[in-house]
Amino acid sequence: MARTAGDSWDLASSVGATATMVAAQRALGHREKLIDDPYAEPLVRAVGVDLFTRMLDGDLDLTDVEPSFTPRRAAESMAIRTRFFDKMFLDGAAAGVRQAVILAAGLDARGYRLRWPDGTVVYEVDQPEVIEFKTTTLEGLGAAPTATHRTVAVDLRDDWPKALRDNGFDPTKPTAWSAEGLLIYLPPDAQDKLFDAITALSAPGSRLATEHVPDLEAFTDERSQRMSQRLKQLGSDIEMADLVYQGERSHVVDYLAARGWDVSVLGMREACAVNGFDFPDDEMSAMFADLSYVSAVLTG
Repeated sequence: MARTAGDSWDLASSVGATATMVAAQRALGHREKLIDDPYAEPLVRAVGVDLFTRMLDGDLDLTDVEPSFTPRRAAESMAIRTRFFDKMFLDGAAAGVRQAVILAAGLDARGYRLRWPDGTVVYEVDQPEVIEFKTTTLEGLGAAPTATHRTVAVDLRDDWPKALRDNGFDPTKPTAWSAEGLLIYLPPDAQDKLFDAITALSAPGSRLATEHVPDLEAFTDERSQRMSQRLKQLGSDIEMADLVYQGERSHVVDYLAARGWDVSVLGMREACAVNGFDFPDDEMSAMFADLSYVSAVLTG
């Protein structure tokens, strides 16, 4: 179903289902010992989407989507992404940053699995139903946060900066921010407003990790549609073309640099290389070949 103003979702529908799909890949990455996320698999199973449960059970042949898309390949692609964002948070912690904000947290479990220094406060921001489900599920698993953990149940289209401050966030202290897998689901003007808000809330020395996708037609072109059809044959109801917002949008790197951030860019091919993985020459890799991982430090 196409996006509408004020739409909402749980972790089995719309944008929420993509968060569960990502968590399923993280679960595969944990199995392959490429990342450490013991909570990904039980969270995915708790959501109960048949497609992703079958993926974890080994009852789904991922090569039906793309011949080279094996479970190992799925694990590697998500390991690259997970390691990148983990590194930003841990590098920030090593530099003395004691405040972290995970925007559109979904099934992200960094507040429970990373080794945060004493005194760190981790904020998770997402829609109320998503926050409630994940928090309750992790409590049921006996999982305990590894930092002072504060959930902020608010839609990013609402006044989330106020909700963050109301939960104790201190804009005078440096903060590590993640906007992982988020921007493509925002209208172009909302992307700018997000970065403006992050900048306004950030003290010098703050850090940010996100992605830049130069051409969102990669999610709607003929190649993408073929993959969507293959996924539907396996039981998926995710239609990326309906979930992403098209239209001309700001270049992430340029926009942040103009607002005082010292920006670094890691392209997909380089990201594969630094993680010791090959960059496959196939249709799926070609879809994301132009994606870049972006990290930035606010210089003041």
